[in-house]
Amino acid sequence: MSQDQALVDHLAELRRRIIWTLSIFLIMLVITLVFVVQIFDWIINFSFVMFDFAPVQLTLLGPGEALRVYFTVGGVAAIGLTLPFALYHLWKFIQPALEEEEANLAFRFLPLVMGMFFAGILFGYFFVFPLLYKFLYELGSQQFTISYTAANFFSFMANMVIPFGFIFEMPVAVMFLTRIGILTPHVLIKVRKYAYFAIVVIASMISPPDLVAHLSVAAPMILLYELSITIAKWMWNKRQRALAATEAQWANEEA
Repeated sequence: MSQDQALVDHLAELRRRIIWTLSIFLIMLVITLVFVVQIFDWIINFSFVMFDFAPVQLTLLGPGEALRVYFTVGGVAAIGLTLPFALYHLWKFIQPALEEEEANLAFRFLPLVMGMFFAGILFGYFFVFPLLYKFLYELGSQQFTISYTAANFFSFMANMVIPFGFIFEMPVAVMFLTRIGILTPHVLIKVRKYAYFAIVVIASMISPPDLVAHLSVAAPMILLYELSITIAKWMWNKRQRALAATEAQWANEEA
């Protein structure tokens, strides 16, 4: 098979995987939109009761805003439901480029990837979001009458919660890359100061324009980076021991 033909087949496979993933997303979107009113009511009511928020009247600024809010809520829920299928198709797409051991390892990591994503969502929702919301509410209520639009409230929640789903993937990515020998703990330590700078920049981009919001996002990311270094050291030592054992076995067989 020529190189051009291989590239065409590779792109065709990518297209097929993307179409499958988008099809699943559309199915999930239809399902979530059917129950979107119940989902939105549950999110709002649960948030105010669970975190003991002061009662606030959520308003709409236009006739089309309710539709936009519901589509946003349904879309976010559909993305979460589509994630397991998207990860599976991603694994199937990159599987031919991996060695058998690496492919099996990547497949075993899929549940961990999903688990860490939802762990990040829960961390953002139960810790960062209520902490920051109460701070900003108390700050604003000292001088102003509080009234939020439904779109602003949900957008604020999503901006505080969803990024942590991806942020919590950092240790998993480091674990996998270290296990297959692409990344080493020495590299993570060497670029630590640059990583901190990048974390601060990313935190300022994905969080609302507020110092407390930036710190609420940046601090967990820095802790996860340090955790990633510890995990990388453990995985690297484990890899080195496995390689040493394999080399010793080969030496014994040759002898």
